[in-house]
Amino acid sequence: MQCYRIVHRTFYNYANNITLGPQILLLRPLEGFNLRIQSFMLNISPPANVRWHRDVEGNSVAIATFEQPITQHLSIETDVVIELHKDNPLDFLVANYAINYPFQYKEDDALMLSPYMTLLEDKSIDVLPRWIMRFWQSNEPVQTYALLERLNRFIYTTMTYHVREEPGVQSARTTLKSGTGSCRDFALLFMEAAKCLGFAARFVSGYLYLHGPSVIPAATHAWAEVYLPGAGWTGFDPTSGVIVGPNHIPVAVSRLPDSVPPIAGSLTGTATSTMDVGVWVSVC
Repeated sequence: MQCYRIVHRTFYNYANNITLGPQILLLRPLEGFNLRIQSFMLNISPPANVRWHRDVEGNSVAIATFEQPITQHLSIETDVVIELHKDNPLDFLVANYAINYPFQYKEDDALMLSPYMTLLEDKSIDVLPRWIMRFWQSNEPVQTYALLERLNRFIYTTMTYHVREEPGVQSARTTLKSGTGSCRDFALLFMEAAKCLGFAARFVSGYLYLHGPSVIPAATHAWAEVYLPGAGWTGFDPTSGVIVGPNHIPVAVSRLPDSVPPIAGSLTGTATSTMDVGVWVSVC
């Protein structure tokens, strides 16, 4: 068991008065059998009324509305302490019928998983199969996990990571063409390639604890999960080239990478703005 404290601060400053609309916040870690929240604090300025619900994929969503929405600033800060019980990420058993690739999901599972098996870009099928052949040939016997690990490592070793400030996630085709991307771009590339291989895959946003030098700055992080029969949703981090383990703290999951930003909302008015974000993840 590992205990982490995560502080996430976001500040927006506007040159003129604007009027804030509702803000949608995905900032509360995903609780489950291996992640427990000890404490959670959310501070918002201007003061806001906050209502919580779970969305269709089980994420904890806060909707903040403002009694005095006219302002020149918005600050949102969370301070959360969690227990993460995931000391050995390889401690799982794949169902016998899925140990070797290829395999077919059972009928009931396939029905539930079908949205996670659909390529987000139809044109991905034009480029990804040829790219996959660079690290695996279809006539080569392989275990299911070994194939996914090979995909994960191949993205890590052949792509160049860089911080990309632009919003959104770039297409798998763009990432392949440029050979560069952010963690969310690599997660999408992994997802699309896994789908081409017949797997169900989804996007995960969260935090990463870094205990040494790394090219990844302290910030929100993104990775992918694949559904493995017997093991469930299993995480792969192509930015680091590792299976998701005790340093990865999930906050939200989705079949659509663009749908789970930490903060999304609306405003009215015309003003230039600046945004400052700080994330600190520490062992407690």
